Amino acid sequence: MTEKRSRPTIADVARHAGVSTTTVSHTFSGKGVVASATRERVRSAAKSLGYRPDVVARSLRSNRLGVIALVLRPLETLDSSLPEGVDYFLRFAGSAALAAMDFGYGLMLVSDPTRDESPAAALACDGFLITEPVTNDPLIEMLLGEGVPFLSVGKDPARAEYDAWLDTDTELMTDRVLRHLEDAGATRVALVAGTDPNSWNLGAEAAYRAWAANRAQDALVTIRPETTGEAGGREAADELFDRNDPPDAVYCLTGRHAAGVLARVRERGLDVPGHVQIVGGSDSEHTRSAVPPITSVDLQPEHLARVAVTLLVNRLDNLDRPVSPGHLHGRLVVRGSTR
Repeated sequence: MTEKRSRPTIADVARHAGVSTTTVSHTFSGKGVVASATRERVRSAAKSLGYRPDVVARSLRSNRLGVIALVLRPLETLDSSLPEGVDYFLRFAGSAALAAMDFGYGLMLVSDPTRDESPAAALACDGFLITEPVTNDPLIEMLLGEGVPFLSVGKDPARAEYDAWLDTDTELMTDRVLRHLEDAGATRVALVAGTDPNSWNLGAEAAYRAWAANRAQDALVTIRPETTGEAGGREAADELFDRNDPPDAVYCLTGRHAAGVLARVRERGLDVPGHVQIVGGSDSEHTRSAVPPITSVDLQPEHLARVAVTLLVNRLDNLDRPVSPGHLHGRLVVRGSTR
């Protein structure tokens, strides 16, 4: 059987030529200013890799297709596009698709078009909706370089030059969770964060560290990859509760980690919420079905998706349609895991 060769991407050419993806894009699109020597280096790198610019997608994008591309960035680091027990992405994508239909658009769910796995047709979409972009996100760099309209839910933490993003007030929500635990009697709170370098993880950790410093508490932070799920939560619990000064409350940014922490502390003979209180940063089937059910942040993805789609199509259509009212920072759902 002949092995299928992966299609070289614009990011591959950029790495090979030692330039940015924007420079590669400008070299082939004719936009921007690229020095002749740099342009030749890019073309040489493209030729050696067998890369061809997608002229079909560029031609299609010059006309309106009536399609929005949705990139759910966190899914690209998980072990599945349908992670067990996690319904945030389904809720967001479903609401975004229905909202797009209301405005006469279709919605295409794709992986990052700078990667091999994404269909080339994604680049022909009228605009992009991106959730939780990562630091120095290559897709945002490419879209800025190409002048393709987009909106990100959360901001690329390393990029200050764009304003097409929704602020979900991660720091505010983190502070509310910590105040809830404090009001419930917690005196030593730990944080279990993920490894994805996005504004959700980075903003929550920064807010937690500031909260701990204001109370003269040592910051207890443990990091686990999102893909580890409940097993990662169990590992985090062992790390935190093997200490001589264990916490009496744990805030986990994912529901799967929270479920793992709950299971492990109960195996260790600790009562929840008697000895340890637990909060999940993203409500899920894991948090709702746990025993006891875990207090969690409902990120309200349906509302968030409607707002994001409305703002993006307003930009595409040069209109000012009203946006659904309501906060974007989610709401705390108090359950049995906290007092």
